[in-house]
Formats: sequence, C-alpha cells, structure tokens
Amino acid sequence: MDRGSRPSLGKDKAEQMNRRVAMGADCSSSITHATRILLCLSLSATLCRSDPDLLVDFCVADTASPASLHLNGLACIDPAAARPEHFATSALSRATNPTPFGFNVTVTSPVSSLPGANAQGLAMARTDLAPGGVAPPHSHPRASEVALVLSGSVLVGFADTSYRLYTQLLRAGEAFVFPRAMVHFLYNVDAAAPAVVLSGLNSQSPGAQLLPLSAFRTEPRVPDEVLKRAFKINGQDVQRIQRNLGGSS
Repeated sequence: MDRGSRPSLGKDKAEQMNRRVAMGADCSSSITHATRILLCLSLSATLCRSDPDLLVDFCVADTASPASLHLNGLACIDPAAARPEHFATSALSRATNPTPFGFNVTVTSPVSSLPGANAQGLAMARTDLAPGGVAPPHSHPRASEVALVLSGSVLVGFADTSYRLYTQLLRAGEAFVFPRAMVHFLYNVDAAAPAVVLSGLNSQSPGAQLLPLSAFRTEPRVPDEVLKRAFKINGQDVQRIQRNLGGSS
C-alpha cells in the first residue's frame, strides 16, 4: 500500500455504511411524509370549524341588499350606521303554538330578528313544549347546541355514532350539551304543564333535520319498499305513518 493512499474499507464495513445511508434516507422520507400528513390534518381542522372568524368588530346584516347567495353570512352595512337595536331582539320572549308533535321552535335570524349576530357564528332558539310534548329525534348538521331549561321538567338525550344513548332529566336552571350533528330529542315529562327551553348554537345557520319527516315526508317520497325494509313494516304502516305526519298516503 502506498504511503499517501487511504486504506480500503472491508466488505462488511462497506455494507454497514450503505445500510446506514439507506436507513437515513428512509427516515428522512418518513419524516417528510408525516409532516405532509400533519399539514393536511391542520388544514382540514381549519376548514371544518363552525363559522369563520371575522376580521372586523362586527358585521350587521344588510337586510335591504338584493337577495343573493352568501356562504357565511349576509352582506354588512356600514359599521358607522350600526345601532344598539341591531344587537338586541325580543323574538325569544313570546311563546308559540305547538306543532302536532307538541313543540315549536323560534330561532334568531340575522335577516328577521337579530342582524347584529350576522357572521358571529351563533344563533339562539326558544323551544316551547306543550304538556307531554316532544321535539322528536333530530339533528343540527352545522352546529353543537347547549340547552337550558327555563321552566318545566324535560327529558333530553342524544345518541352517538355507536348508538349509545346519553339521557338526563333536566329541571329549571339545568343545562345539557348536544354535540354537533348528533341525533337528539327533548321530551316534556309533565303531562299537565308546559316547558320552555332556551338553546345556544355555534352557527348562525345550524340547520335542522327531523328524522320522522326525513323518512316519511320528503319530496319526492322515499320509495315505500325502502321504508318497509328499513323499518320492518308493511305498506299499510307506511301509509298510516305518512298520514299521521300530515302527508298524503
């Protein structure tokens, strides 16, 4: 071996170094892949929030603007034209007549009752329950809800995606949370007195889908054969339920 030359690596040592280099490359690739996944998850979490945050103090709804599609709220008036009454409402102070289910709901709206709530990501609702009345199983696809009983005794509950039921009997001053999009109900257990529930929802447009109507009162109708198989009932049952819900058989 020449004095100035470097000694050659043995075969085993060369293979070990090659393996280490390969492992380092794999590790770097895994870290890069994991970073991409985390970025995607972060972006998804941002996009899936209830309503977006405002970049101004408030956005009072311009109810006089031409009708058009606004994905997250209505157009705003000039902030200098905002008045205290834009941020106040008496819409929830009045009881309403119950539906055939024995309940009725009044929801605040930036268009008709609370323009100052526009783009704030919230809504309020008053539910009047007749004696023995029920707000049937339903969901709010765009909002979580917290319900506070103002008067009466109300049995509330929701079912999660594993079909486990969470239920509680609430009295005046007690509250319950319905997680976003979970099917839930409210039932006035008192057959002699009405009940009133006040709710807060984290979207100005929470949406509401009543399960009985979604199955038996759609337009066009869900095919009878689907309903018969889904609910294990016969054709007469389908027609009877549709009539009971106010539809045509």
